[in-house]
Amino acid sequence: MTANRALIEAVRAGLREAADPERAPKMQAYMKSSMPYRGVSSVPARAIFRAAFAADPLETFEAWRDTLLALWRKAEFREERYAALDLAQQRRYRAFVTRDALPIFEEFIVTGAWWDYVDETSNLIGALLHDDRASMTAEMRRWSRDSHLWKRRISIICQLGAKAETDLDLLYDAIEANLDDRDFFIRKAIGWALRQYAKTDAEEVRRFVRAHADRLSGLSIREALKNIGGPASIAVPGT
Repeated sequence: MTANRALIEAVRAGLREAADPERAPKMQAYMKSSMPYRGVSSVPARAIFRAAFAADPLETFEAWRDTLLALWRKAEFREERYAALDLAQQRRYRAFVTRDALPIFEEFIVTGAWWDYVDETSNLIGALLHDDRASMTAEMRRWSRDSHLWKRRISIICQLGAKAETDLDLLYDAIEANLDDRDFFIRKAIGWALRQYAKTDAEEVRRFVRAHADRLSGLSIREALKNIGGPASIAVPGT
């Protein structure tokens, strides 16, 4: 392992110093987390992370990978895992976000298995999809039918920032593979993905919702049409 111990200790020390014992249990309860919090909210936590990252830059993919995994696997407080996600998304390490990094991100998704971790990781999967379209498109289609709930959610939301570059065939394949899933996080993901694409092509989203109104959940439909409205002919079922 070539993990940067100084960076990791700086993250932990910063979180320890900024800890708020009164806030920590409330954060843990809100996130329904078995792992405790230090009680450091997002803005000061990011400042701690950025200072630690700046003080000890990582020169190789191996050092970046091993530091990410050490932060993630050995975390005692949830904010330490947030540090791993923040480090993974640092612009200076964008060149390291390749298919070689996919096992790291998949570990975040599978072992994290909750929306705060997964939705942050979707940014990284989206970057991989942008850079390696053919291979990652096939991977996302596989994930859309995976037994793991959170990999399926990723397959649906991995194009949230793609705008006009959205691969509609992939988006619709991922959605249609999950139309019968009644899980809240899947239904919400479907609506979220459609709502984002509606910023690019509202009429296309209306068309898709109209065509699938008999299978889309009420939650998905409401989320999809939230900012654009929809034809009166679309009946919104209960959630």
